[in-house]
Amino acid sequence: MFERTALPEGPRVISARLPGARSVSIAAYVLAGSRLETPAEAGVAHFMEHITFKGTSRFPSTRAISEAIEGVGGSFNAATDRESTVYWVRVPQREATRAMDVLGELIVRPNLDEHEIDGERTVIVEEIRSYLDDPAEHAQILFQQAMFGEGALGREICGDEDGIRGIPSDTIRGFWRTMYRPANTVVALAGDVSHDQAVELAGAAFGAGNGAVPGFAPAPSLPAGPRALLRSRRDATQAQLIVGVPALHRDHPDAWTLAVLNGILGDGMSSRLFLSVREAQGLAYDVSSGLVDYADAGSIEVSAGVDPERLPAALDAVLGVLARLRDEVVPTEELAKTKAYLSGGLELRMDETRHLASWIGGQEALHDRVLTLDEALAAVAAVDAESVQVLARRLFVDEGLRLAVVAPARHLRGLEKRLRMPA
Repeated sequence: MFERTALPEGPRVISARLPGARSVSIAAYVLAGSRLETPAEAGVAHFMEHITFKGTSRFPSTRAISEAIEGVGGSFNAATDRESTVYWVRVPQREATRAMDVLGELIVRPNLDEHEIDGERTVIVEEIRSYLDDPAEHAQILFQQAMFGEGALGREICGDEDGIRGIPSDTIRGFWRTMYRPANTVVALAGDVSHDQAVELAGAAFGAGNGAVPGFAPAPSLPAGPRALLRSRRDATQAQLIVGVPALHRDHPDAWTLAVLNGILGDGMSSRLFLSVREAQGLAYDVSSGLVDYADAGSIEVSAGVDPERLPAALDAVLGVLARLRDEVVPTEELAKTKAYLSGGLELRMDETRHLASWIGGQEALHDRVLTLDEALAAVAAVDAESVQVLARRLFVDEGLRLAVVAPARHLRGLEKRLRMPA
């Protein structure tokens, strides 16, 4: 399914060939996320992602970068996470060289112009404000603080307004010099391109360069923050609720059991949360569960948008669904349907070059090993109902529960007292 080459003092290159594919997707993972920041650098990894698009050695402006990709019908973007920053490009197959060149420019040869840095401060401040103005995003920020505490894992990736306005330009450039090294990058390519060609393109675009990249501090013992973070929003017509518990680190032996548990709980319209909280009880329009996993920590969380008047009922309903997973073995038919849903989703995504590049690149960058699709399907198939219940019993305990809610003030009273697993 894939081939891998580590270039001397250059990027690790991993590729998967899709014969006949008309598109090529390349994802470049820089192993530099917000978790590697010091408190004084908060927000710099995300700032770095922004400022690379303001101009490079070969493409001196945002417009020149955009035209290089969009001018041939392609698309591109980037995203900053806690442990990596990913840049991706998708173009017609014949433009593979162009795509790789643009990624190399963004990562290895950005201008980091003083004027552009100062101008981008305002843009990022507006992005931070937009998250705080969105109740769902605000609730997510609060939940990360409640679960992971005040350190790098609980801190908002974008930073805060004061920090972004005051962060020195030299700090941004220093972060780039230290972290954005070719040898600290994974380049993943999916499409009708040979591995030898992928290696040649990546070597030419990224070059070589190594350095001492600092590690990050261990995750705190979870949960690390307050039991509940409740924020008043006077004009909210819908309350945003997130409740969750600590879960598993990224390559935990039970990671696939957790994926199946999450599928049963709240992934899709056949999940228990959707069928119970939305369909049967009519308590929410959006309700789902999701996993957060890092090298040494993780969580599982349930998110819902509900009528503020029905917040207590919604919280009770969610906790009831968790308790059922804890107390009852999942029926054979439900387990089979969930595993078919997860396996089918994996298979369908592998037909699309962007998802395939993300699959192999993300694993190479962040996991202990890269699984083939068949190995992943076998891991899902091996999960049994008893292991799901054993894991649920371990995770869904009172002392692990954390809650974040954004709603009008009068609807927040008494919620923390209800935050307990049903007996």
